[in-house]
Amino acid sequence: MSDSSAQSYWKSNIRIVLSLLAVWFFISFGCGILFVDLLDNFRIGGFKLGFWIAQQGAILVFVALIYVYIHLMDKLDDKYNLESSKDNQPNLQTSTDGDTE
Repeated sequence: MSDSSAQSYWKSNIRIVLSLLAVWFFISFGCGILFVDLLDNFRIGGFKLGFWIAQQGAILVFVALIYVYIHLMDKLDDKYNLESSKDNQPNLQTSTDGDTE
């Protein structure tokens, strides 16, 4: 990979990370602490929405962000023609007697 291509890749990588961190910060700090009084006017599953986001929603959003990050990084790797680590692992096949080839 050339220097300009590597620099472009890392700029894109940092942009993805900062975007996802901004979403995580907004949900966990913004919705869970700052806007909790406003969100408590709504209910989800019988609980006030601000309370629910602080206790459950932020965790679920964090897990979803992990999968979004994986997807976006796979797309970025494909764009820059990088092989994933699973493609670099040797293919070990077992024979019928249990020995590896």
